[in-house]
Amino acid sequence: MSTMCRLWDDKPYHSLDWEVQRTFGKKLYRLSVDGGMNCPNRDGTVGTGGCMFCSAGGSGDFAEDRRFSVSEQLSLAKNRISRKLPKTKPYGFIAYFQAFTNTYAPVEYLEKIFTEAIDTDGIEALSIATRPDCLPPEVLELLERLNQKKPVWIELGLQTADDRTADFFGRGYHTSCFTEARAALRHRNIPVIAHVILGLPGEGQEEVLNTIRYLNEQKIDGVKLQLLHILKGTRLAKLYEADGVHALTFPEYEDLLFSALAALRPETVVHRITGDGPKRLLIAPLWSTDKKRVLNTLLHDMKEQGIYQGQWFLSGKG
Repeated sequence: MSTMCRLWDDKPYHSLDWEVQRTFGKKLYRLSVDGGMNCPNRDGTVGTGGCMFCSAGGSGDFAEDRRFSVSEQLSLAKNRISRKLPKTKPYGFIAYFQAFTNTYAPVEYLEKIFTEAIDTDGIEALSIATRPDCLPPEVLELLERLNQKKPVWIELGLQTADDRTADFFGRGYHTSCFTEARAALRHRNIPVIAHVILGLPGEGQEEVLNTIRYLNEQKIDGVKLQLLHILKGTRLAKLYEADGVHALTFPEYEDLLFSALAALRPETVVHRITGDGPKRLLIAPLWSTDKKRVLNTLLHDMKEQGIYQGQWFLSGKG
């Protein structure tokens, strides 16, 4: 086992759980809330219909009901996971604004809902999912102020660094926009987590590695690596039904994931190595529904194969 793995409590990658324990001294649980946003890639500002893989819920299918206030949603989310909470160990929560584009609103409204979340008992950090083209100066200033009260993380939906792939699925911005947003947030000491999807149409190992190399150049703070899910009601579903796109098998996903992790800087925090597709919407791949088994198999196989985060990066291969 590598020295890096021993550093991460014998895990083969720099997991969010390990980093949170090191930073906060306790486990943090993510509470997903819906801030009532829309998306410029849906309302006609950038495009309509959103990215071809995005569900009607704006990737917030596990968030609470937007009809409730932020504090009410957080309370509901706490109750939902109450059975998982430890009885004797300290813990806290991350308020996760997940659905749609969570900086796509007037700054006064954003300040109200983000402050409400930060001021809620037990909230240790704020995680905000958004787009890099929705971070105007006044919003950046707000995020900087909030980050002085409690840690603020910005999650940006990159998915790929290849603009051709991004144009195909309708992302609605160029990768250079992500680069600029990353620089603006870094200037304000706000961590950035990049979302990356493995299995996008037309992308194989080389395209995935190019995305990882780009993130390494950006010295990204965190990354979410997840499988492409084909969900009901999306443009991707229509393409899949017409045999126009391939859903990854588990071995195919494992190969792409292991390559991505091996090429990734070891200091980058890995927030996710798979993802959830809501069962009521998921068309394919169905093997992903057994998340616990998938995670256990991935960890077992990484250790069996001697795969660990950063091994290619450190050797110069990545």
